[in-house]
Amino acid sequence: MRKYIYIIGVLILFTSCKIGKEYTRMELDMPENYPEYLGDTTCLADMKWWDIYADTNLRNLINSTLENNKDMKIAVAKVNEMAAKKQIDFASYFPQINGSAYAQNEGLNYGGDDYGNDFEFGVKANISWELDLWGNLRWANEKSVAEYISTVEGQRALMMSLVAEVAENYFDLIALDNELRIVKQTLIAREEGVSLAKIRFEGGLTSETSYQQAQLEYAITAAMIPDLEKKIAIKENEILKLAGTYPVKVERIGMQNNLMLPDSIPLGLPSDLLERRPDVKMAEQKLIAANASVGLTYTNMFPRIALNTNVGFETDEFMTMLSSPMFFIGANLMSPIFNMNKNRNKHKAQQFAYEQECYRYEKVVISAFYDVMNAMVEFNKIKEIYQTRQLVEQSAKVTMELAQLQYINGVIGYLDVLDAQRNYFNAQISLSNAYHDKQITMVRLYKALGGGWE
Repeated sequence: MRKYIYIIGVLILFTSCKIGKEYTRMELDMPENYPEYLGDTTCLADMKWWDIYADTNLRNLINSTLENNKDMKIAVAKVNEMAAKKQIDFASYFPQINGSAYAQNEGLNYGGDDYGNDFEFGVKANISWELDLWGNLRWANEKSVAEYISTVEGQRALMMSLVAEVAENYFDLIALDNELRIVKQTLIAREEGVSLAKIRFEGGLTSETSYQQAQLEYAITAAMIPDLEKKIAIKENEILKLAGTYPVKVERIGMQNNLMLPDSIPLGLPSDLLERRPDVKMAEQKLIAANASVGLTYTNMFPRIALNTNVGFETDEFMTMLSSPMFFIGANLMSPIFNMNKNRNKHKAQQFAYEQECYRYEKVVISAFYDVMNAMVEFNKIKEIYQTRQLVEQSAKVTMELAQLQYINGVIGYLDVLDAQRNYFNAQISLSNAYHDKQITMVRLYKALGGGWE
């Protein structure tokens, strides 16, 4: 036994060997700063999502979504599944012990005239242990750990996306409400226009054409209401579907034309995206898993040694069981000899799979960088767009009021009034959309920088 223990100890020392290339983060040559923006140690993404979205109704919707969304529940279950699988690979490091107890009767009759019964009783423990000589078990464990962390980052990426998606849909809904309000106000003005055109037509001041045109504009405006109501109902359903609940009223506030965007936003450094964005971290973990698979397929080309030991009691009489100890110890050497380069080609295929993951990782990083750049372009331009549309809306309103006054005094025709009313209506919708875009710009910039998950 002393000799066997010595051999096992020597073999264990060999398990410190791990062949293959360890993972190192790729050189991505990312810019030190975003073009035209100075580097900053702080970042908008450092803020919690409930600090970004102050609207209580929106906060409640986001909380409900994160708690009840079915995709989020699937992601949580997936994380738990990968955690269990990770433990399976980790358990391979250790000896596996199985026990058995048996009683058997073997009937023998050698030569046909000497029948006898051979009773045997036994209690045994089987111990098996594969020695990790080349690191194949460690590569397998590293792969499973990376796959587990990848699912965790995937869950975080989903959370980030859900927070942004709920916020976008919520602001879409408020914008639709505001558009419906504008249409209904315009419809009242159109109705007044029809009444005025009728009075002037019946009084012989204008032709029937003006009266019919006023009725047409009223009908066109009225037809917009059910279409908008349909869009609002569908948008509410989209929000509730995300939240994983059945139809209830989506509480929301009206559009407040007082959203002030800051002059600048702290962006942090481009390299921060590697740690802030969970989708980038998920892509890197997939790359780590692919690298571990390369190491695993490489070590599979080398011999593997497994130790097997049976200890216990074995006897042909049950009463003498405890006084009949037995043991067996052995080692199995498993080595590929000839398989038409099967293992070598598996290793080569995995190297190409790793190369693909390298490109995917680079692609995700570049996409994250340009997400920030595009969001900043929108952020910088939306303030200017909103201000110009405000001026257009104010000018269109004044023009419409003057046109209505001139029409009443008989200076201009009704078609000129309709043109002024249309311009004012379009200017109102355009301004409403610009305000909506201001809200969406902050949502997208916050998401692009990696904000919205905990």
